[in-house]
Amino acid sequence: MQIETITTHPYNDQNPGTSGLRKKVKVFQQPGYLENFVQAIFDSLDGLAGKTLVLGGDGRYFNRPAIQVIIKMAAANGFGELIIGQGGLLSTPAASHIIRKYNAFGGLILSASHNPGGPDEDFGIKYNVSNGGPAPEKDTNAFYQRSLVIDSYKIASIEDIDLDCIGTQRIDNFSITIIDPVADYAELMQSIFDFNLLKQSISSGYITLLFDAMHAITGPYAKRIFIDILGATPDSVINAEPLEDFGGHHPDPNLAHAQELAERMFGSAPPVFGAASDGDGDRNMITGSNIFVTPSDSLAIMAANAHLIPAYAKGLRGVARSMPTSQAVDRVAAHYNIPCYETPTGWKFFGNLLDAGKITLCGEESFGTGSDHVREKDGLWAVLFWLNLIAIKRQSVADIVNEHWQKFGRDIYCRHDYEAVEIDIANDIVDHLRNQLPTLPGQTFAEYTVKYADEFSYEDSIDGSISSNQGIRIGFENGSRIIFRLSGTGTVGATLRIYLERFEADASKHNQSAQVVLATLINLAEQFCEIKKRTGRTEPNVVT
Repeated sequence: MQIETITTHPYNDQNPGTSGLRKKVKVFQQPGYLENFVQAIFDSLDGLAGKTLVLGGDGRYFNRPAIQVIIKMAAANGFGELIIGQGGLLSTPAASHIIRKYNAFGGLILSASHNPGGPDEDFGIKYNVSNGGPAPEKDTNAFYQRSLVIDSYKIASIEDIDLDCIGTQRIDNFSITIIDPVADYAELMQSIFDFNLLKQSISSGYITLLFDAMHAITGPYAKRIFIDILGATPDSVINAEPLEDFGGHHPDPNLAHAQELAERMFGSAPPVFGAASDGDGDRNMITGSNIFVTPSDSLAIMAANAHLIPAYAKGLRGVARSMPTSQAVDRVAAHYNIPCYETPTGWKFFGNLLDAGKITLCGEESFGTGSDHVREKDGLWAVLFWLNLIAIKRQSVADIVNEHWQKFGRDIYCRHDYEAVEIDIANDIVDHLRNQLPTLPGQTFAEYTVKYADEFSYEDSIDGSISSNQGIRIGFENGSRIIFRLSGTGTVGATLRIYLERFEADASKHNQSAQVVLATLINLAEQFCEIKKRTGRTEPNVVT
C-alpha cells in the first residue's frame, strides 16, 4: 500500500461544537479542509495502530465522497480495520452500538444531525470514543488545537471502495468490512422491548402508528423494525427513503418541520401513535391522537414508567437531564428516591454518568432521550419505548400524559428559537444578560420574584472536569425559570434559545395553552434580553 504525505495549511475555524464540526458543504469541499480535520483527530489519538474504526453517516450530500477520503486516511494512519454501514449509512445510535458491540477503538460519524442537507446546506463530522459516546471536551479541544498548526496529512493511494457490497475486503494488512447498517441495532431493540406484545397489539389493531423518517437515516431502520418485524402496514412509515437533501425538507422532528405527520395526527381519524426522527436518527418527536408530548414530559413519563419495560424491570439507578430541560423528571426522581443529575447540553456529559453506573435514563429538551443501552440519544428507541408503554398500559398517549400530570403536576414549558442571529448581536445579548445577573435576585416582576440569576457551570462528578458558560438562568421563587443559551448546532450565525417553564400543580389548569400560561414569562424574557429590539424581529423562528 503506497502512502502519500500531502502538504497542507491550517484552517482556523475547525473548533468542534456540542456535536462535532458542522459547516456548509462548500466549506468542507475546500482543498484539504476535510482531510485536515480528520488528520487532526488521528494525530490526537494515542494507540490507534491496528485498531478498529467504525464509519458511517446519515446519507446527506457529500457523505459518500467524504467516506472514501476517510477510508484512505484511516489506512494511511495505521488503523487495522474499518467497519462501515452499507451505502455509507449508519444512524448515530446504531454507530454507538456497533462501536460498543465490536469493541472498536472509536468511530467517525458523518452528520449535521437535524440541519438541512444538499450542495448548499450543511455537513458535519464527529468522533466517538470507545464507549460509543461523543468525544469529551478534552479530546475535542485537542482536535482543535492540532488543526491550528497542522501542515500535512497522510492518505493511501488505493481505489475507491464499493460501499454497497456487504462483506470484507483486504488491502495488505488493512481490512474493510461493509455491514448491514440495521441488523445489529434491530437485534439490540429486541433485547430491550417486548416485541411479542408489540406484534400482538399491532396485528389486533389496538395500536395504529405513523412514523415519519423525514427522508433521513431512520427510514431503513423503521421499515425493518416496524413493518418487517412488528407487522405494521407499509403505509405506517412515510418519507422512508434517505435522500441527500432530505427531499428539500428540514429533518428536524418538531411540529413546524414534520408537517405531514402533524396534519395526520391532529386531523380527523388520526392513528393511535405518531412519531418522527431527525437526520441522523438520534432525536424523536412523540405524538398521539391530537396531542403533542414535549420532550421534557416524555423523559419524565419514561422515567416514571420504566419498570414496565423488560430491560428496566429492576428500576432505574438514576436519571439525568440537561440544564434547560424542564424539572418534570426531577419530580419523578424525588418520588422514587433515585438520584437526578443536571448537566450542560450535549450528550457527552451523560457519558461519564452512564459509564459509572450512576444513571440509566437521560434526556434533553431538544428532542433527545436515551439510556444505558448506547452512549447517544436514540430516536427509534424512544419510539419503541412509547409503543411498549401503550401496549402494556392499554392507554392512549393522551391518557398516559394526563395520568402523569395528575400524579406529578405539570411543568408547562416551551422553547423559542431565534435562528441565524448575527454573531456580534448574539454575543452582545449575552453580555447584556450577564451584566444584569448581580442585580436581579430579590426583584419582583408582576407575580414573579427572582430567587437566583446566574450562569450555569458544571463540575463533572466522575472526572472533576469543569464546564463553564453553559447558559444563563433566571429562577423565580415559585419555581419558574427563564433560561437563555446560544446553541452550538447551527452553521450560520448563532441561534439564541429561550426556555420558559412554570410548574402547575392544579389539575384543573393542566390543559391550558403553554403560550397563554407563559405569556408573562415570555414578555419578561424579552425585557431581559431585548432580542426583538436588537434584531428587529417580531417572533421566534421556531416555537417548541
